Amino acid sequence: MTLSIGQVAERTGLSVHTLRFYEREGLLANPVRRAAGGRRLYTEDDVGWLGVCIRLRSSGMPLPVIREYTELVRQGPGNEKERLDLLKRHREHVLEQLAELNACLEVIEHKVGIYEGRLPDC
Repeated sequence: MTLSIGQVAERTGLSVHTLRFYEREGLLANPVRRAAGGRRLYTEDDVGWLGVCIRLRSSGMPLPVIREYTELVRQGPGNEKERLDLLKRHREHVLEQLAELNACLEVIEHKVGIYEGRLPDC
């Protein structure tokens, strides 16, 4: 079963423009097939891969690093160590972000507690 770019946009939450951009930037694990009229045809695997890209991007991974990871995946078996190293480096970055956000949350929680204690209706 194939999906149109509009269907993939709807399922992933990405815009059609972003899907085209991701394709141009080499962020898709497989080349997008084309119908006779030139329309893009996506597969369920493409949607799944885009889901990975969305999560990596949402976690702060820069597009060049996503591209590097995608290229490693495209190459197939034999480079799992490089993939693992890339993901471990990014995991450290995400853990640092989480620690920073938790510190921010502590300050916010402290301030909320102060104001709740001062206002009788809260």
